[in-house]
Amino acid sequence: MYVKNESTGRRTQEERRAATRRALLGAARELFAEGGYHTTAAGEVVRRAGLTRGAMYHHFEDKEDLFRAVVEELEGEVDGVVLTEARRTLRETSDAWDAFLAGHRAYLDACLRPDVRRILLLDGPAVLGWEEWHEIDAAHAVGQIEAGLELMMENGTIERRPARPLAHLLHGAVLEAAMYVAVSEDPETARDEVWGGLEHLLEGLLRERRTE
Repeated sequence: MYVKNESTGRRTQEERRAATRRALLGAARELFAEGGYHTTAAGEVVRRAGLTRGAMYHHFEDKEDLFRAVVEELEGEVDGVVLTEARRTLRETSDAWDAFLAGHRAYLDACLRPDVRRILLLDGPAVLGWEEWHEIDAAHAVGQIEAGLELMMENGTIERRPARPLAHLLHGAVLEAAMYVAVSEDPETARDEVWGGLEHLLEGLLRERRTE
């Protein structure tokens, strides 16, 4: 006699839901990156995902809700790239300052990616509104910047001061640098130009320590 394993059934159902959500996010991300939010119809997303509108609206309220989820996923991905590069540099150099710079450089490098430029930097604030978009971005970025500052304060690389407000100030500068890259007709040149200015700005923290 076959006895149904309810826990296995639940896992299978959860796996199916997760796969459906993954397919929708993947299709939406491709389309939003290719043509932008406003030229992408919900029907295009479900067709590319191989699903139905019903499946989409089971997981997301509307196209904007789906876009929001794509933004949050992409923010997390970029966050991971930045953290990985900072940690790699710290392991190789044992220098918190080098790691701090490497993380910021990795972020600007990520801004060259078509999906990051279009979805996060161009359509993100336009679709979600500046306040919500900035809140999502800050939730990912400010904590990392603050952690890097705290580490440098602990080892004496920079002067100790309240890290949280300083992290917000630096986040604002980095975000403007990213926007400069995003709107440029020559993103790679813009990245190099803005990195020179940002690096000079960040080095002010070091000069502050050296003049004590």
